[in-house]
Amino acid sequence: MGKSKTRNQKKDRLQANHEAEETYSAVPHTLVFHRGQVGKNVGQLIIDIRKVMEPYTAVSLKVRKKNVLKDFVAIAGPLGVTHFNIFSKTPTSINMRVARLPKGPMLHFQVTKYCLIKDVVSSLKKHRMHEEQFKYHPLLILNNFGQDGMHIKLMATMFQNMFPSINVHKISLNTIKRCVLLSYNSESEEIEFRHYSLKVVPVGVSRGVKKLMQERFPDMNKFEDISELLMKGANLSESEAEQDEEHNVTELPQVYSGRGNMASQQSAVRLTEIGPRMTLRLMKIQEGMGEGNVIYHSMISKTEEEIQEILKRKEAKIKEKEERRKKQEQNIAQKTEKKEEHRKKSLEGIKKKRAEAEEDSEVEDPGAQDGQGADAESDDEAEYYRQAVGEEPEEGMFPSGKKKRRSSEKSHGPAKKRKLSPGQSLKDRGSKSPGGQHRNQTGKKQQKEGWKKSRDGEKSFGKKMKPTGKAFGAKRAGEQDRFGGKRRNGDRPFKSKSQKGKMGFNKSAGGRKQGFKQRKGKG
Repeated sequence: MGKSKTRNQKKDRLQANHEAEETYSAVPHTLVFHRGQVGKNVGQLIIDIRKVMEPYTAVSLKVRKKNVLKDFVAIAGPLGVTHFNIFSKTPTSINMRVARLPKGPMLHFQVTKYCLIKDVVSSLKKHRMHEEQFKYHPLLILNNFGQDGMHIKLMATMFQNMFPSINVHKISLNTIKRCVLLSYNSESEEIEFRHYSLKVVPVGVSRGVKKLMQERFPDMNKFEDISELLMKGANLSESEAEQDEEHNVTELPQVYSGRGNMASQQSAVRLTEIGPRMTLRLMKIQEGMGEGNVIYHSMISKTEEEIQEILKRKEAKIKEKEERRKKQEQNIAQKTEKKEEHRKKSLEGIKKKRAEAEEDSEVEDPGAQDGQGADAESDDEAEYYRQAVGEEPEEGMFPSGKKKRRSSEKSHGPAKKRKLSPGQSLKDRGSKSPGGQHRNQTGKKQQKEGWKKSRDGEKSFGKKMKPTGKAFGAKRAGEQDRFGGKRRNGDRPFKSKSQKGKMGFNKSAGGRKQGFKQRKGKG
């Protein structure tokens, strides 16, 4: 039994929530905001109007300077907003616009007079306003809106649709705590806006009994018997002693909140103004959201011909705007086509360039070019061998290949021929001298190994080998010639870049001759 009860309670709760959501979405909702600079007092008036429209309005709505009317229209649909109350201020007047979403119309009012809630409450001796009153929407009362005139009927319809409709047979009287009164004055063409708090008290009961029925018990220290309170009603204030008349006495169809308010009993309805107050004057009615035709204007009247002329101008403007829009669409389409064509041409050009580059790489014969360069370099190396050794190179000693010249050749130039001593031939120098023996040995190795390329572009004859004997005329820095020769001031020993501080050829001719002669004499 307990489980079934909880299930039924959950179902009832869910159904009640669903019905509440449907009811909430079905009633009209209003946004109250301002446009432009309005000042402190008008800002407070906007807050007070939001208080009147509770609970179906945004009480804490924040408006930024960047926001435009289109922003509010855009959010109105998803939020279920049906009406706008827009306040604005000019140097001469305060204006209020009431708009129906999403397609209008829009009513333009001028606020000739207004009074805030704080001013109204401060003027009353005893006010009645609490938070429970604002949990339910107010009851709308329209007075004197049944006159002839399209603009009057349109105003009445607009105000009626701003507040939720009431089903007399289903409504609960306890939900009616406030009322909004709109009264139209046909002579001044002004609308009086008032906001009241509603109170129901029983009728036909003496003032003393009413006093006993209140929450606070009266002070009876001056009475000898309670009958004095019931019969005389002494010590009652003016508001408590207020007399109810026929205009505010009615029979309650339901039990109403408060002591003594029973069904089918006479009760009096009392109204207490809680503010704000406004005096409105209709200026004009416009189609759409302030951008359509002016249906009614209180200050300007036009003939039928003028109205038709204005309509023709507007139609011409609409057609012109449509033509501009079509032309812009055509221009955009043409630009898009041109961009697409340019893109295709660019891709084709890139493909052609890539194909040409691949063909060039395939057509090139790097072997032939290398061979031509290798032949030229082999000729240079053979000439160098002739100058250095004094003999013709053997066949196959300089194989063809792409090789760079020696760096020593570039930096120092070709080696100079040594002068021969008397009685010595090239063959003897090549065969007997240690340098000749070294060159013959390297020549044979070059036949087997070929030329090798170094990283820095230098060419060498096979592997590098240290000479077996001392170099001709080699001396250390600061050492005198052993064979009596003296160093000249301008003579400097010849040194290669890779062999700093090692022995090498001396450039002075005299030193070479003396060293050679001495060596020959020793042999």
